[in-house]
Amino acid sequence: MHGFASYVLIPMDLEGQKEHLKAYGITYWTLARQQKVKWLLNYRGGSFLMSDTEELRKECKIRGVSFEVLSDSKTATILEEINSPSQNMEAVVLEKAPKIAVYTPESSFPWDDAVTMVLSYAEIPYETIYDKNVLGDELVLYDWLHLHHEDFTGQYGKFYGSYRAAPWYIQEKKNAEQLASEMGFDKVSEEKLAVAQHIRDYVIGGGFMFAMCSATDSFDIALSAAGVDICEPMFDGDPSDANYQAKIDYDNTFAFKDFQLERDPNKYEFSSIDMTSKRRIPMDTDYFTLKDFSAKWDPVPTMLCQNHTALVKGFMGQTTAYDPNAIKATVLVLGENKTNGEARYIHGIQGKGFFTFYGGHDPEDYQHRVGDPKTQLSLHPSSPGYRLILNNVLFPAAKKKKQKT
Repeated sequence: MHGFASYVLIPMDLEGQKEHLKAYGITYWTLARQQKVKWLLNYRGGSFLMSDTEELRKECKIRGVSFEVLSDSKTATILEEINSPSQNMEAVVLEKAPKIAVYTPESSFPWDDAVTMVLSYAEIPYETIYDKNVLGDELVLYDWLHLHHEDFTGQYGKFYGSYRAAPWYIQEKKNAEQLASEMGFDKVSEEKLAVAQHIRDYVIGGGFMFAMCSATDSFDIALSAAGVDICEPMFDGDPSDANYQAKIDYDNTFAFKDFQLERDPNKYEFSSIDMTSKRRIPMDTDYFTLKDFSAKWDPVPTMLCQNHTALVKGFMGQTTAYDPNAIKATVLVLGENKTNGEARYIHGIQGKGFFTFYGGHDPEDYQHRVGDPKTQLSLHPSSPGYRLILNNVLFPAAKKKKQKT
C-alpha cells in the first residue's frame, strides 16, 4: 500500500513549476476546504506548503500543477532554513479563502479584463458586482475587490476623440446615463463619485482593493474632484468649472498628489499621473523590476512581489505607469521601470484596509487595443505579470500579525 507523506510542496520557481497560475487556484481550493496553507516567501519563488491528502494530489494532477511530496523531516529542514535570521525568507500562514468581487458592468464592451481571465484560468471563484451593489452597501460581503478599465470621473474612459461615433461608445454613454438617473443622480460623474466614495469607505473599513489600468488614476481623480465639475459639455451637457485645476483636493486621494488634469476631451488621457505618452522605451527592452523587501520585517510587500523572476515584461494600457513625482510619500513602490523612472506597481494602507495599483491593461498583450482578441492564458501558464495579480488575490488570506513597532 502506498503510504502518504505529511506535506505537499507546490514549488513556484521557474524550473519546479509548469503551471504557476493554476498553482494559486490549488492554494485557494485548499483554503476553501478549511485547510491552512503556508506561503513560503522567497523560498523557490514563493512556494506553497500544505498537508498531504489524496484529494490534493489528485486535484494537482487534474489541473497540471507540479507538486513535491515531502516527509516530516524534509519539511522541518525547509522551515528551519526559512526561519534562519540569515535568510530573507518567511513562512506566512494563509487561513481562509477570501471572497472576491470584480467590479464590472453587465454588458461587455470590446475589451476584456486581465483579472477575470486569470481568476477563471486559475479556477478561483469570484462574483461580479456593479454600481447598484456598491451603492446598496454590498461591498461588506467581500474581502477583496477588483477594479479594471473603469472611469470614475464620468468622462466615459476619454474615448470621445477616437470612438464617439462607435455604436458601443454611444450605447455605453446611454447605459451610464440611465443607470445614474435610476440611482437618483443628475449626472454620471456624480453617480460615479458616489461609487468611488463607497469603495473608499470599504477600504478604510478594512477591505482590500486591487485596481489596474485606468481604474487606478481615475478613482483618485474622482475623489480629488468631489464637488468640482471637471467634465466638458460632450460628457455631461454643461461646461466644466472655470479654473477647476485649482479646486482639486489631493488630501482626498489614496495614492496620487500634485497631478495636472488633462483638459482636452479629445485626448485619451486623464492627467499627468500616467506615463504612457512620456515613455521612450522600445517594446523589446520594456521590463520593470520588482523590489526586494525584507520578508521577516515587511511580509506584506514581500507577498505582493512573490515571483520566479524579478524582471517582469512591461505592457501598456490607458494608464501604463505612474510618474513618481505624483506618488504620495506614504505609498510603497513595488515595481519600477528604472530606464524610464516610472512606477508600475504600487501599494498602500488606507485606514484599516489596503490598496494595490497596477499599471497597464493585460500583462501578456503589449499594446492591447479596443476589440483585440482575448489573451489565451494557456499559452502563458507561468506569466510573471499575471502572478502579481494572483499574489494580491491571496494576500487577504494571510493571518494578520501585530505590526512590529
